[in-house]
Amino acid sequence: MSIKSDVNEQTAHYAYSVSPNSKALSSGIVSYGLLSCDATVIFVSALIGGVGYQFLAGNSGSEYVLESGVGLLASILYVLRMHGSGHYDFQEIAKPRVELKEILVCWFSTGLLLAFIAFLLKISVVYSRGAFIIFGSLAAVGLLLSRKAAKEAIARAVERGAIGGRDTVLIGDFAEMAALTPADLLVLCGATEVNRFILGVERDISERSLLDTQVISAASQFVRKHNCRQVLIALPWNDIDRIELVKNQMKLLPVASQLLPDLRIRSLTSLTSSAQRGALVVEIQRAPLSEWQRLVKRGMDVVFSSLAIVFFLPIMFLAAAAIKLGSPGPVIFRQLRRGFNGKEFVIYKFRTMTVQENGSHVVQATRNDMRVTGVGRLLRAASIDELPQLFNVVKGDMSLVGPRPHALAHDSYFETVLSDYAVRHHVKPGITGWAQCNGARGETPTVQHIAKRVKLDLWYINNWSIWLDLFILIKTVFEVLRKRNAY
Repeated sequence: MSIKSDVNEQTAHYAYSVSPNSKALSSGIVSYGLLSCDATVIFVSALIGGVGYQFLAGNSGSEYVLESGVGLLASILYVLRMHGSGHYDFQEIAKPRVELKEILVCWFSTGLLLAFIAFLLKISVVYSRGAFIIFGSLAAVGLLLSRKAAKEAIARAVERGAIGGRDTVLIGDFAEMAALTPADLLVLCGATEVNRFILGVERDISERSLLDTQVISAASQFVRKHNCRQVLIALPWNDIDRIELVKNQMKLLPVASQLLPDLRIRSLTSLTSSAQRGALVVEIQRAPLSEWQRLVKRGMDVVFSSLAIVFFLPIMFLAAAAIKLGSPGPVIFRQLRRGFNGKEFVIYKFRTMTVQENGSHVVQATRNDMRVTGVGRLLRAASIDELPQLFNVVKGDMSLVGPRPHALAHDSYFETVLSDYAVRHHVKPGITGWAQCNGARGETPTVQHIAKRVKLDLWYINNWSIWLDLFILIKTVFEVLRKRNAY
């Protein structure tokens, strides 16, 4: 374990350690690799089952279309069911025991569901029962063998350090961290070594509190810089003050946070012996969106925003020409905003004002604002000025739906008056959002106005679903036509 002390100049006097192999594979990548392997086994088994049966039956030729469709559907159903049961979590994968019962039950129930779907779609007479039996048998054997081989390969990779915890941060005191063996860490977080940030050991309460704040701040910077996916806390469970301190700081980060069992709890049970049931951890904070949900949301963003750009391209050309002819200055207004995980990005909008403020002092637009140009007033009323943000969505800085980003100057002020304001950065900012669909748009002259917006944004984050995003997009169309608070 290498000790370093170069997080930044302010915190250079304390020690921390990072995962020694920065090139080690992330446990998340391994999980998705196994998921893809299972899907491939099922798909190939479907093709072999269909083609093999046709060959044995003496039928020449096969179009592979039906077999491919059945294999694809079976892959999706099985993977979703196993993923929902947590069998692709690295902690489960790292356990030596092959989940024989779980795999067979999941695959058998998937087969029943396939048969039911075939009956409803009236394709059961087309797809041979013999082919289905061969497919089911091959897939069951293949899934068990591939899981066994994967577990053996992962065990060897963990021993070599080829799989690391570079996406995991461990914060705690020296005694608790020193008591965590590599076997404990493997069960708790799926890696034998993680990035560690050790809290102070000073007896003086004020000095220790100051050092703790610096350590936690450095850990937060590390999480943001390296896009870590989880934070583990190793502290005595009776050290309430320290746990609250870490909890409050982690609230600002869009990552899962868990409190590990302390020395006393671990002395009552063996983590390795209870690995089959899973180790006892306390979930302090849940990640707003899982990696799978982020992937789905990103896919929707890319597809819908690309289509929207094509659809609105003539309108954007006309708007650009009107701005250029209407007043001097650039067509596109660029301003720094904060996005996911507090990272800054440049937002694009059609210029609608005579000023282009982008600094420590930004004045919000108000009703009948004299800074708004004649063309700009029309664009703002129809929300056409926001259309260039579709390119922000394609780039990945924004999403179609999410909390609206504010100017950096406003962000800094709002964070001082509302403790939960920074939680809005747990998801990507959006062109539209739940707050905007409920009338909370436009200027925020009082704390009550921004508090209402934050409340709606947090509700969206806590209740996100793909259907909610679609509902908000549809509702946005009517909100634009309504022109409520659009000025």
